[in-house]
Amino acid sequence: MKMSKINSRSLFLGLILAGSVSFVNAQTTQPETAATTTQTTNPTIEGLKKQIEANPKDAESLAKLATAYQEASDWPNAIDTWKKISVLLPDWAPSYYSQAYAYQSAKDDANAKIAYEKYIATVKPEEVEQNKKNLAYAYFYLAFTEQKTDLNKAKEHIAKSIQYDPTNQDAVKLSKALNS
Repeated sequence: MKMSKINSRSLFLGLILAGSVSFVNAQTTQPETAATTTQTTNPTIEGLKKQIEANPKDAESLAKLATAYQEASDWPNAIDTWKKISVLLPDWAPSYYSQAYAYQSAKDDANAKIAYEKYIATVKPEEVEQNKKNLAYAYFYLAFTEQKTDLNKAKEHIAKSIQYDPTNQDAVKLSKALNS
């Protein structure tokens, strides 16, 4: 089990870096719709699927597969794969953040909101510092989605977002709009 813990830590660090890229990408690009996505054989995905067939509990390979699906804009498979990781590692917050990102990219706002809430709840106190940017975005997303249904909750979320990342101009603008 110790080996799994070491792999999870290195996986976590790698995905934090990948998550930073995905975070920027999530804010700057429009996802492809299902109609424009073409199914092609991806050798990376196929190789990872074979590895996982041999060892279905290989969380590191599952995370690589989920990331490969995201890079291919295959949101349903990315979501399913991140869910499998969440079952294997229920206390590993990045899997919920990645699920939320995939749901958001698939334009499934209801499930994205649930996954961002789960991510926030799963980040351990000792992990907050290294997750500040992702926490800021998760709270921003929640504030944005709740601004019309629960203004007070939206204000709480945007305050948290700015607390974690005071440089996020979108959060600052939303805060001004919510508090005016």
